[in-house]
Amino acid sequence: MPITTSEIAYLRKIIVTAEKLIANAQPARRGRPPKFNEQASAKAKPGKRIRRSGKELMAFRKMLVTERKKGTPVAQLSAEHGISAAYIYQL
Repeated sequence: MPITTSEIAYLRKIIVTAEKLIANAQPARRGRPPKFNEQASAKAKPGKRIRRSGKELMAFRKMLVTERKKGTPVAQLSAEHGISAAYIYQL
């Protein structure tokens, strides 16, 4: 069964549209998404972890408890402070 000229024109339009989509497509990000938000990671030096002293940790825990009692979601706290949600639950 031969292809008609209108079908060929339609197929060419599809090819042109697909080529435009491919040209404008951005490569997909691979791997895990970043754990911390960009603001928190910008504060720390790249590759360096922040370690809190005993007094700082006590104050940080106390602040987290008060924030959680106010009803602040754990996801928001973890994004603000650049720590994981699991770490907040652990504290």
